[in-house]
Amino acid sequence: MSLHSALPDTRTSDLHRRAAALNDAYRHHSAIAVLARALHDSDVGQLALVSSFGAESVVLLHMVALARRETPVIFLETGMLFTETLVYQQELAERLGLRDMRIIRPDTADLKAQDPAATLNQTSTDACCALRKTAPLTRALACFDGWITGRKRYQGGARATLEFFEVEEGANRLKVNPLAHWQPGDARTYIEENRLPRHPLVAQGYPSIGCMPCTSPVAPGEDARAGRWKGQDKSECGIHMINGKLVRQGESA
Repeated sequence: MSLHSALPDTRTSDLHRRAAALNDAYRHHSAIAVLARALHDSDVGQLALVSSFGAESVVLLHMVALARRETPVIFLETGMLFTETLVYQQELAERLGLRDMRIIRPDTADLKAQDPAATLNQTSTDACCALRKTAPLTRALACFDGWITGRKRYQGGARATLEFFEVEEGANRLKVNPLAHWQPGDARTYIEENRLPRHPLVAQGYPSIGCMPCTSPVAPGEDARAGRWKGQDKSECGIHMINGKLVRQGESA
């Protein structure tokens, strides 16, 4: 085996050891403590929070503002978001005093080549998400050692055994999941106790909010994700991968 082929395996093994050690050290910490320590722990490295500024995003945004206001916050402006989301993002970032907002957009040349009429979502939602979300996020995260997500164990599937720290396979980065152990209702309680502003579309029946063409309200009693890509066998945009496969459950960031 050549030196060049051995290096990625060595780095991945080292990341797995670091993740295991971090999980052991922070196993009994609260979400806010895990996040605060991760943002100041040299073993974690440089982190960014990836936020959709969606229905529950204010929780981690508020925690980041308390723990380290200078933390880079990456917001994927796909060009197809609700106006309410764009206004909410601006108002919330200002209210929380976030000092390093990074508005990430799809590459102009890629849009012109792959979706000149902005209709790709009508023929292939996977291709549209790859163009407008996955590819821009990959570029935005290239300079970071890891990123913070809002995923939780109760969302099921591959997330049922989610740890606070995990390795993003294929990217040689850490993922930090401060809310991994939260239960349904904890986010709402946190928002209410801290008097944080909700996304305006939540009150209109949108418990999960993505791009406008692919998001619709849900009926009472329906799963929170029922309004995302309605009528399709799809529940994730693809920014979360495990062993090269999409994670098909729950909120993303």
